[in-house]
Amino acid sequence: MARRRPMDYEELNEKVKKAQYAVRGELYLRASELQKEGKKIIFTNVGNPHALGQKPLTFPRQVVALCQAPFLLDDPNVGLMFPPDAIVRAKRYLAMAPGGLGAYSDARGIPGIRKEVADFIHKRDGYPSDPELIYLTDGASKGVMQMLNAIIRNERDGILVPVPQYPLYSAIISLFGGSLVPYYLEEEANWNLDFANIRQAVAEARSKGITVRATVIINPGNPTGQCLSEANIRELVRYCYHENLVLLADEVYQQNVYQDERPFISARKVMFDMGPPISREVQLVSFHTVSKGYWGECGQRGGYFEMTNLPPKTVDEIYKVASIVLSPNVPGQIFMGVMVNPPKPGDISYPKFTAESKSILESLRRRARMMTDGFNSCRNVVCNFTEGAMYSFPQIQLPARAIEAAKRAGKAADVFYCLKLLEATGISTVPGSGFGQKEGVFHLRTTILPAEEDFPTIMSSFKKFNDSFMEQYEGYSRM
Repeated sequence: MARRRPMDYEELNEKVKKAQYAVRGELYLRASELQKEGKKIIFTNVGNPHALGQKPLTFPRQVVALCQAPFLLDDPNVGLMFPPDAIVRAKRYLAMAPGGLGAYSDARGIPGIRKEVADFIHKRDGYPSDPELIYLTDGASKGVMQMLNAIIRNERDGILVPVPQYPLYSAIISLFGGSLVPYYLEEEANWNLDFANIRQAVAEARSKGITVRATVIINPGNPTGQCLSEANIRELVRYCYHENLVLLADEVYQQNVYQDERPFISARKVMFDMGPPISREVQLVSFHTVSKGYWGECGQRGGYFEMTNLPPKTVDEIYKVASIVLSPNVPGQIFMGVMVNPPKPGDISYPKFTAESKSILESLRRRARMMTDGFNSCRNVVCNFTEGAMYSFPQIQLPARAIEAAKRAGKAADVFYCLKLLEATGISTVPGSGFGQKEGVFHLRTTILPAEEDFPTIMSSFKKFNDSFMEQYEGYSRM
């Protein structure tokens, strides 16, 4: 028998093999195969706006272009190519970054940009923010990894995660050897938090010897698209205080809100509004990124996290770990600086920046409505309105015969449906089982990011497929 080598599959770290990430799982791989075979694929499986045709905002690209090629600043014609406020901003960032974009920054990120982030948070929430407690990161995901790495000590440490959840959390918890403790969102109540379920989840985990140490909140929701009310967030903050839990606030979609009834409100603002002792005791880490919002700069990998009520020695340990990788990427930091400190009224770039931003957000609002209405017009499909973020998460009420056919094919029922959808239409989605869902309930997740002019064709194609699928497997009952 051939000897096993260290990197043979059988010898790999079991935590790596256990980790799953459905957003780029079986459906994505099958879509890639079909694309190579010449089939047109609409990749709605991942929130990647520019890949689906969204144009980048002009001003941040101008600033970063000048920072990447500072010799342009010495060109006598630079004023003909770039607006003066972009030139001034680029010079300011280069002055903050000795050695320019080709040099490491501080492991926490450039101090001047962390100050811009602190000012943004102060303006947003009405409470001052300390730049020393803000770390710039390569996207929000790296910040989440840093925090969970610090919190999880062994397999008996549990993290409360909303289900349906963004599978980044389950994957990282698996990699770090912790225990995911799911709490189910209430689909019938527009995916709000269900505190009876949260308490039950914690009690069950503790009965198994798991120490629940933190809870995750994703607001606006991914994959569910809801915006949580202030009352809902306040109750969660209070729960974290009484149960001594760290609150990890994933707020990367805070600029993506498509209705006026529930605007985004940060967990940090809610906590400070509640006053002491809660505002001084609850340990909170908040995350944001340039990948989402209306910027959609996924490839730039800019993000930050802000720590509130963490002791200085803990902050020192987090700095030590951040220092191991020397620094976050510097262009991503500059994108973050421009995002939190965009052109202001009176700046020459302000009208264009505002017009571009408004156009994207208004289109996203229309697309959210078109997709939700489109799903709700289909047989055996029910979908809550996409209030925020970039996704719709419709429930697909599968006939019994379809579930049986999926079992015969060795597939989960929603995977079976999504594969049939992909092969028939080229629409690449993610089955709800990749995010978690209640037993016997099936969903899929799709982004609302395809070009607005393509939406009628996409939704018509989906409806045609779904109606045919339901007829094929019978069990259709009109809702």
